[in-house]
Amino acid sequence: MLVFPNAKINLGLYVTGKRPDGYHNIESVFYPVGLCDALEITRQHAPWSVKSSGFSVEGDPEKNLCLKAARLFSERFSIPSSTIHLHKAIPMGAGLGGGSADAAFTLMALNELNGRPATNGELFDLAMQIGSDCGFFILNKPCYVKGRGEEVRSIDVDLQGYFIVIVKPDIHVSTAEAYSMITPGLPLNDLSSSIASPPEKWKDLVFNDFEKPIAEKFPVIQKIKSDLYDSGALYASMTGSGSAVFGIFRNEVDLKNQFASEFYWAGRLG
Repeated sequence: MLVFPNAKINLGLYVTGKRPDGYHNIESVFYPVGLCDALEITRQHAPWSVKSSGFSVEGDPEKNLCLKAARLFSERFSIPSSTIHLHKAIPMGAGLGGGSADAAFTLMALNELNGRPATNGELFDLAMQIGSDCGFFILNKPCYVKGRGEEVRSIDVDLQGYFIVIVKPDIHVSTAEAYSMITPGLPLNDLSSSIASPPEKWKDLVFNDFEKPIAEKFPVIQKIKSDLYDSGALYASMTGSGSAVFGIFRNEVDLKNQFASEFYWAGRLG
């Protein structure tokens, strides 16, 4: 089975408090975008394994999130083992949720391959055992997200037809480092109300708590954001804990040459 785990962007991201379990409470709107990895699962009577291509997947292969998802699903539903081939096109350390998407799509693909033994609720619960963003990708539609990521509800944010540009400089921001840079607190503006405004008003209403401290450490973040606005973006922001920056445009633009030294992706929003 071949599936295509997609990335997400954060429309606003506020860190509202530290939890007793060590996680942080957040408030954000997650929006899926068309930048995708490719994930192929093949039945094979051998131990679970993952091989990868495309962007390098760093870290211990035994801690790969796809492998973790597969083993969780296998333990819960006693399915035969398979091999997984992951082609990475979503850059890592970007705040685009690529690893979380890969894990969630592994769960959903295994569910399809094995006759759908799991409900969507069970898939969501398994996904939340893997990572805080994973549950969102089981729903994979615009969602208002709270808590550590377990409070997810659909939200009426329609950017269909808008054009998005994603630019990632050659820097990696670890999630732990990003959280160490901020002081949790309640947002000045209500995110639900702010997101209900037209995108051209978000510049003054919708913010990412991580952006300011990370841009101070890596000024290229602010430079990319300013360049996107200068090129006509209605709204631009860093996504997640960085380092990718996106711009939302009313009409299609081609900025490849402007960002020739960075990772660049552009496409229509659905």
